[in-house]
Amino acid sequence: MAERNSGDVLLAFILGGLVGAALGILYAPRSGKETRQKIKDTKDDLNDKITSMSEDVRNKARQMVVDGKDRIMSSKERLEEAFEAGKKAFEKKQQQQDQL
Repeated sequence: MAERNSGDVLLAFILGGLVGAALGILYAPRSGKETRQKIKDTKDDLNDKITSMSEDVRNKARQMVVDGKDRIMSSKERLEEAFEAGKKAFEKKQQQQDQL
């Protein structure tokens, strides 16, 4: 659930940045050449930010996968230990009954 909320916040942040940049460019008193250069610079900055954010998201996703695998393996090991302990207790009980 938290991942979905952070994704929504990230999307809202990016869209807000795009709208703000577009409005700033359109209402700024510059010549056409300056405006085109500003648009290009803004596009380049935005591409850099998106690339950086996507790398961060990928790294976070990878870490979540690793953490999930670790948790699964830990749970599996605990279940195996519990199963073995139950099996030994059962065998011990069977031996006690056989001796009677």
